[in-house]
Amino acid sequence: MAARKGRSRTCETGEPMEAETCDPGTEGPSQVYLPGRGPPLSEGEELVMDEEAYVLYHRAQTGAPCLSFDIVRDHLGDNRTELPLSLYLCAGTQAESAQSNRLMMLRMHNLHGTRPSPSEGSDDDEEDEDEEDEEEQKPQLELAMVPHYGGINRVRVSWLGEEPVAGVWSEKGQVEVFALRRLLQVVDDPQALAIFLRDEQARIKPIFSFAGHMGEGFALDWSPRVPGRLLTGDCQKNVHLWTPTEGGSWNVDQRPFVGHTRSVEDLQWSPTEDTVFASCSADASIRIWDIRAAPGKACMLTTATAHDGDVNVISWSRREPFLLSGGDDGALKVWDLRQFKARNGAACSATCMGRLLSPC
Repeated sequence: MAARKGRSRTCETGEPMEAETCDPGTEGPSQVYLPGRGPPLSEGEELVMDEEAYVLYHRAQTGAPCLSFDIVRDHLGDNRTELPLSLYLCAGTQAESAQSNRLMMLRMHNLHGTRPSPSEGSDDDEEDEDEEDEEEQKPQLELAMVPHYGGINRVRVSWLGEEPVAGVWSEKGQVEVFALRRLLQVVDDPQALAIFLRDEQARIKPIFSFAGHMGEGFALDWSPRVPGRLLTGDCQKNVHLWTPTEGGSWNVDQRPFVGHTRSVEDLQWSPTEDTVFASCSADASIRIWDIRAAPGKACMLTTATAHDGDVNVISWSRREPFLLSGGDDGALKVWDLRQFKARNGAACSATCMGRLLSPC
C-alpha cells in the first residue's frame, strides 16, 4: 500500500512534506493514495510504501521476474491469527533466455508482524533484547526449483485428492501439468532439499502437456467443484476444456469454445455450478458459458462492451452472484449476474452494480 503525508508523501529532496509545501521539517497525517482521488503527483514526487499500514510485510527475491504465482493450500487452515505465519507459493519465471526459466516452490516461514521502531533513549539491556528479538524473528525461505524451457505466463495450483498439481501456461504455446508432491516435501526438509537440488531437480518433468492451442496464452483455471477439470484460453481467442481421466491423465476437447474475437485474458469457474464458467477478452466482452452445450453453442450470456478496451481479469464471488472485472480503461466493475438477460450468445447490457474510483 502506498501512502502520502498530508496530500503528498515525498518531494524532490526525498523528505516527507506537508500538503502544499516541500518543507522537510514538517509532516501531515498519513493518507492512503487512491488513483483518481485528490491532487495528482507533483513533478519529482514519488509514492513511498508505508509499512505501518500492514500487520505483516515481507519481501523475497526470485532472481528472474515472475509474472504469475499461486498460493498452495496446506493443512493449517484459512483463519490464521497467531504469529509467526508460514505459507507455500508456486511461481514461474520469465527470464531473458528460454533455458533460464524455473518453476519454483517456495516455503516462507517464521513470518512475524511489523513492529514499531524501538523508542529513543532505551538502555543497553533493552537494545540487546531488541537485537536478540530481531535475530529470532528473521524470516526464513526454502526454495526448490525445476528447470522449465520457456517463460511461464500463468501458474495455477489445485489438489487432485491428496495430490497437489500445477497447471503451467508457457510462452512456447504449451500447457503443462506438474506434480508438486516432491517439491512440497523437500522444502520442509533441509537435508532432502540439498539432495533434490543436487540430484533430482533436472529429472522433474510434466505429467501431462497439451500443445493444441497453436500459440501462447494466459488464461487458466481449475474447477473448485470438480477435481481435475481445467480450462485454458489462448491469445488466438480459443478456450479448451480438460477432463480428467483414470490414470492421472486428461482428455482435452479439441473443439474450442467459440465466441470471443480476440485474446482470452482470464477464465473463472463458477463457485456454485459444476458446468458454468466465465471468460473475459481483449475484445472488451465478458461471457458466461455452460459446458453441457456443444462448444459452438455454449456461450449463454454476454456483455459485449464490459469495458472501454481489453478486459484483463475477472473474479467470481464465492458468496454472491457477482463478478468483478478489471480492464485497460483503469476501471474495476462489479457485475450482478442476475441482470444478464440475453441467452444463446446474444449481446445484452449487463448492469454495472458499482465502480471503483468513478461512478457507473
